[in-house]
Amino acid sequence: MPSSKNLIVIMSDEHNPFVAGYAGHPVIDTPNLDRIAAGGTRFSAAYTPSPICVPARASFITGQPVHVHKAWDNAIAYGGVPPGWAHMLRDRGHMAVSIGKLHYKGHGGDDYGFTESRLAMHIAGGVGDVTHLIRDPDDVRISGASLLRNAKAGESDYTLYDRQIAADAQVWLRETGAKRHDKPWVLFVSLVSPHFPLTAPPEHFYRYRGRNLPRPKLYDEGDRPMHPYVAMYRRKSHYDAPFKGDDDLNRALAGYFGLVSFLDEQIGKIMTAVDAAGLRETTRIVYTSDHGDNLGTRGLWGKATMYEESAGIPMLLTGADVPSAAVCRTPVTLCDVSATILDAVGVTDVSLPGASLLRLANAPAEDRVALSEFHTYGPDAFYMLRTLQHKYVHYVGAPPQLFDLEADPEELNDLGSANSAAGIRAALEARLRELVDPEAADSDAKADQAAMVEVYGGEAVLRAKTPAAFTPPPAIGGH
Repeated sequence: MPSSKNLIVIMSDEHNPFVAGYAGHPVIDTPNLDRIAAGGTRFSAAYTPSPICVPARASFITGQPVHVHKAWDNAIAYGGVPPGWAHMLRDRGHMAVSIGKLHYKGHGGDDYGFTESRLAMHIAGGVGDVTHLIRDPDDVRISGASLLRNAKAGESDYTLYDRQIAADAQVWLRETGAKRHDKPWVLFVSLVSPHFPLTAPPEHFYRYRGRNLPRPKLYDEGDRPMHPYVAMYRRKSHYDAPFKGDDDLNRALAGYFGLVSFLDEQIGKIMTAVDAAGLRETTRIVYTSDHGDNLGTRGLWGKATMYEESAGIPMLLTGADVPSAAVCRTPVTLCDVSATILDAVGVTDVSLPGASLLRLANAPAEDRVALSEFHTYGPDAFYMLRTLQHKYVHYVGAPPQLFDLEADPEELNDLGSANSAAGIRAALEARLRELVDPEAADSDAKADQAAMVEVYGGEAVLRAKTPAAFTPPPAIGGH
């Protein structure tokens, strides 16, 4: 059993797991994340429970998959039920503090379990992006043009917000975390970078602008896979349509890479505060993200797919009882981070469905499965199951995808229709159905979304709305 220690969970937003120095990226500069990886364990098969913000973050706080908590999309958010790890900690006398983005309902009276929540960002107006409730594949989201338009040097509301989150975390660590506490505490620091807008502070943007940046995989028109869902999402999201050439591509990549380095800078400040407050020996640290970003691969930007760039997430763990400079290949998700939080601080009389990363890091690679699911944008749901060797993507109403990630880590050879892989697909579908009834969960999501459409005035009203480019942060200056 691991010793009980304080725990800091640092979560970013939309961090592609391959864009980090420790992951072998040829260009990106992430010295602080690299130091965390060198001093701890990297989970190389880590996934989001859903490749979109609100459902992923609801899974993180509850430790439950999406079809259980039913925060399906960016308009149906977590409202405090079912209870999550923060409730469990608070009920047992532990401090559980959040600083930064939560993306829950944000309604008055909601109880998310935290003993204190600072600088919280919830879905916009307590409503969120109601256009997510429309499951029409032909409802093209032309607001995607803003991705390229905002790719530039400067400060955005999000970078200013992240600076304040990191500053507040430093203050909390020095003034509260450093005090004597009867029980270990948990601090959840939730940053927004590198989520678009791709406006990066100049010192970071110009570190990459104009350089020979690695070209996204399968970016050229003739190389892009044409799976029905992937083609639909590419058209519907409209992100890549405004790009006119390599200079536009370089500008967008420079914005994203610049935001990753900016994120790393903020994490470095938090790590310095941990040391200055004398907390290094008594505190473990987890770094992760809510989901990834396709980042131009296959002509896709944003998330909303089950490819490694989108559904994969960075996951690092460092501190007492954690192997140093190690890689754990066992498949995990944010639901396992939820279980880790309880385990790390010594809560043993209650549990969540996931497995503690502390235990997995100290064990041989295990052929357990990681589950991710998606219930918006397209006409039907889809689900990903990851084992040690394979990734199986089950679409309700579309052909499956299958990748042998040991032989084909770049996901270049889709075995979803290969006769030679029929047995593997059948076996993985059976394992998926042990976890969730895909058609029943799809029906549940659509019923909840249809009910919400009526709450907001009907489909015609929602179709007239412009999709939200991104959720505005809280007013700078207050908790």
